[in-house]
Amino acid sequence: MASRSNVLQERFFTALISGDRPAAREIVDQAIEADCSGEKILSHLFWPTTEHIQTLFRNDQLSDLCFHYATRLLRSLADQMQLHLAQQPRNGTRVVVACGAEESEELAGQITSDLLEAAGFTVHFMGGGVANDEIVEQLGEVQAHKLVVFGAVSSTVPQTRVLIDRLHDIGMCPNLQIIVGGGVFNRADGLAEEIGADLWANEPADIVEVILDEPDRRMTADQRTVGRKRRPSKRSAA
Repeated sequence: MASRSNVLQERFFTALISGDRPAAREIVDQAIEADCSGEKILSHLFWPTTEHIQTLFRNDQLSDLCFHYATRLLRSLADQMQLHLAQQPRNGTRVVVACGAEESEELAGQITSDLLEAAGFTVHFMGGGVANDEIVEQLGEVQAHKLVVFGAVSSTVPQTRVLIDRLHDIGMCPNLQIIVGGGVFNRADGLAEEIGADLWANEPADIVEVILDEPDRRMTADQRTVGRKRRPSKRSAA
């Protein structure tokens, strides 16, 4: 089964980087016809392919053209996949989702938003490139319960750190839970905790899982000290 999945991912990757829109759509259609759920397609096809494309591009192993082909086609396909997600009843929890400005981060933010909405959350997805002042204002306006920031590249970290510090300083939404995820937080052990995040996860589906598993977990002030070694969460310790 794993071998078959890898073959599908390879075909999908090849179609994406060559800009072959009909071939990419056909692969997704085949997965749907094989009774794969929308959640599984996003988590086991779209997301691994996104990470692979991002890694190759970051290591200068993928041209700008191929990267643009792939990320823009993935966004288009992800838009359509939302219709195939099973929707749970609304749970009354409001989530604001932000991300870095890179195209791959926007895609990850969108997938995260779609999965959270399907899980019953009310989601406000603002995408990347939004100033911290506007993020803070939006959090207060919608009285958000949770803030999710997805970052794939290192340039996302300083702005996220400043945003979290400001939220703690001004006491905006004092019960707000802050969740971060994505490649940059995966590659640097302890980074998420150091900048003051309450929860962290590797990928979109894991973000949904950790929010559902630990809805009340908050960092204390001493735990937000820069340089403190990351403690394992309940999920990782289980």
